[in-house]
Amino acid sequence: MATSSSRTLGAWFTAFEREAFRLETLDDYSRSGGADAYQAFLAGREQPESYQAAEWLRTVGDATEAGKRVYRVHILSRPLTDYLRFELSWGYRRNMTAGEEFFILDVTEKPNPIPDAPDFWMFDSTATAVMSYDDAGKYLGSEFAEGDLIAEFRAYRDTALAQAVPFTEWWARHGE
Repeated sequence: MATSSSRTLGAWFTAFEREAFRLETLDDYSRSGGADAYQAFLAGREQPESYQAAEWLRTVGDATEAGKRVYRVHILSRPLTDYLRFELSWGYRRNMTAGEEFFILDVTEKPNPIPDAPDFWMFDSTATAVMSYDDAGKYLGSEFAEGDLIAEFRAYRDTALAQAVPFTEWWARHGE
């Protein structure tokens, strides 16, 4: 397997062999894609066709059909922001149809167990792309963590998963 520094983040989505894990920590990613769908959601309109047939669904579907796992934990608190209402009710439910798994770590009534954890993607527990966003939720890029930092990101993942609940369970209690 190539080292993380020899692949781009996009290349890892087809190159990973077993699992791709995502930790989401922000309340708003509205400037990072899907702006038309987000605006449609806010206006009470139907999901745009382009959103329903997003390339991400093919990426996830190809991976899960090959027996790979794509899953994420979102750390959040209630009340949900407009963006989180959109992401969870439209995005997560759409992506689940392709096999992506979602978990929620709700810190509304308890402290965040990993307050310093950034957003990241981890592939096969060996390559971690740390995601950067501006204050408005615009994606700025990613940088791969190297060496001893990988263990720190595994600990973030394991802690988040240990304290999260499956999205469908959380949504049944708190969804809108």
